[in-house]
Amino acid sequence: MIHVCPLNAVDKIIARYKPSHVLSLLTPEMMIETPQGIAAANHLRLSLNDIARPEEGLAEPETEHVQKLIDFLQEWPQEAPLLIHCWAGISRSTAAAFIAMCLFNPKDREIALAKILRFHAPEASPNPLIVAHGDAILGRKGRMRKAIANIGRGQTAFEGSHFTLPVYL
Repeated sequence: MIHVCPLNAVDKIIARYKPSHVLSLLTPEMMIETPQGIAAANHLRLSLNDIARPEEGLAEPETEHVQKLIDFLQEWPQEAPLLIHCWAGISRSTAAAFIAMCLFNPKDREIALAKILRFHAPEASPNPLIVAHGDAILGRKGRMRKAIANIGRGQTAFEGSHFTLPVYL
């Protein structure tokens, strides 16, 4: 299973579900240390701001970040859950979860996967720049970007709720 949550739920999710791997997508100044109970090698920390286009002074999501994310997903043995989080659990983490869905379900249509994401997370608004990089790396020819645009912005929320996704659909 893949668990997605905001930062303030990380410790609770780790205690309850015992993930083996954690993916943190936070701004450089808000980046956390590896949570207790998680091996340092099993914690990918991507320092990037939640922006949809480059802005001076901010760490934009780059192809390199998303390639590291995909490599991390491919190295995850799936024997225990994976936890993906960002600050609010709405944009960066849901973009990473969508990339994971597309990676692990290569024959499924992107729009179907995006609708599954929306069903599990009504407030999800996946970061379009992260998704665009994932789309290019996975060779989805713009279909991931279009799928996310098709489901539109999620419900307005201060932060997202914890939700889970199966790895294979």
